[in-house]
Amino acid sequence: MRQPPLVPPVAVAPPTLRQGAFRGSRAVADGLLTPNQLRGPAWRRLFEDVYVHDDHPVTHALRACAAAALVVPGSVVTGRSAAVLWGVDMAAVETDVELTMPPSANPRRIPGVQVRRAALPVGHVRLHRDVPVTSPAATALRLASSSDGDEAVVAVDRLAAAGLTTLQDVRSLAADARGPGASRARRACALADGLAQSPQETRLRLLVGRSALPPPVAQFTVRDRAGFVARVDFAWPERKVALEYDGLWHAAADQFAHDRRRLNRLHAAGWRVFFVTAADLRDPAQHIARVVAFLDQATVR
Repeated sequence: MRQPPLVPPVAVAPPTLRQGAFRGSRAVADGLLTPNQLRGPAWRRLFEDVYVHDDHPVTHALRACAAAALVVPGSVVTGRSAAVLWGVDMAAVETDVELTMPPSANPRRIPGVQVRRAALPVGHVRLHRDVPVTSPAATALRLASSSDGDEAVVAVDRLAAAGLTTLQDVRSLAADARGPGASRARRACALADGLAQSPQETRLRLLVGRSALPPPVAQFTVRDRAGFVARVDFAWPERKVALEYDGLWHAAADQFAHDRRRLNRLHAAGWRVFFVTAADLRDPAQHIARVVAFLDQATVR
């Protein structure tokens, strides 16, 4: 009896599928995987019918690229998802990916994806990581218009401080913006300074700015007769007082000694430093009262 020809088994992880996200139904239709293999441990499900090989760490950037390319073709990555693609970590892995379609597009509801319909600033869509994404300036504008209170300013500061855009470019876009969130975006852009090295520094600057304290100088360089001493978050140079946000990273072993040497140099130059923690920012009134007292002591000493 004639034997049927031997058919080689389907590879569990074909090389073509290990390169990036793919449609599971297409892989099955092309004979690259069986349904059972697709459900196996070699593959991670990103969205309905969209998978990636287990070699790829699942990040928000990966999910954003997969969503734009495979889930909603023709869309543009915007908002926090766009910020992540530009290298500014503003969305957790599991945060819904934000995609924008033209106003005439049909509304769509997709688990794990926020699909909005809106007109994007002309000339501000870029091809980045092989998917369309709003420019850094347009990304900052979107975040400024959709975030609440101080967080809108934080968003603009983060993209500007990263060197991805300039305040002038974002403010120019905001001046021309119309529709929901436009006035909020203009307020946020007016308050941003693009200098903060962390979101908490922006929040601290805004808190001080709303108080009766005299305006400090942001990112001030302290010098003495020998030259450079340190760069401080905020300063009242005439009183030789610095205001510094003290984040958790200062507790790192390799940073502690450097911080102490820096503080000693400031003290030797005649400066006093007031440190602020996250707990201080949760009690704004008490924090401001302490800074006022610290400044008063510096004035009378």
